[in-house]
Amino acid sequence: MTANILYVDDEPHNLSAFAATFRRMYKVFTAESAEDGRKILDTEDIQVIITDQRMPKTTGVEFLASILEKYPEPIRMILTGYTDIDAVIDAINKGQVYRYIQKPWMEEDLRINIDKAIEIYTLRKENRELTEKLLIANQQLEFIARQNLLS
Repeated sequence: MTANILYVDDEPHNLSAFAATFRRMYKVFTAESAEDGRKILDTEDIQVIITDQRMPKTTGVEFLASILEKYPEPIRMILTGYTDIDAVIDAINKGQVYRYIQKPWMEEDLRINIDKAIEIYTLRKENRELTEKLLIANQQLEFIARQNLLS
């Protein structure tokens, strides 16, 4: 399965560079704003979201925090050229960010982080599915136990 990656950045050349670099490894979706990013999330099954922190209308942290309830599953990363410790703390606390990566990004480092994020996404999904199966099996066992007690 090829992973779907959403990259949100207000700078078109960053979006182009990202798409050109990673299009052979992943299915890349790009958006120039948080609003455009939300539209993609509404129509595509995204596993990893990477967003620039400093954008005109909405910061990356604000964007990630705003989609958390509706889209809790994707793994989140912030990509930025600024080192603002408050933004890092906000990213972790409010946006549930997996990684905070500095621009300019190194292709190999970013690819490794994306691959790790995909692995975490996959493991979480498998965990959710196994938990659901266990709950169903437990309910069935409880039903059988009640039936045996009644007979």
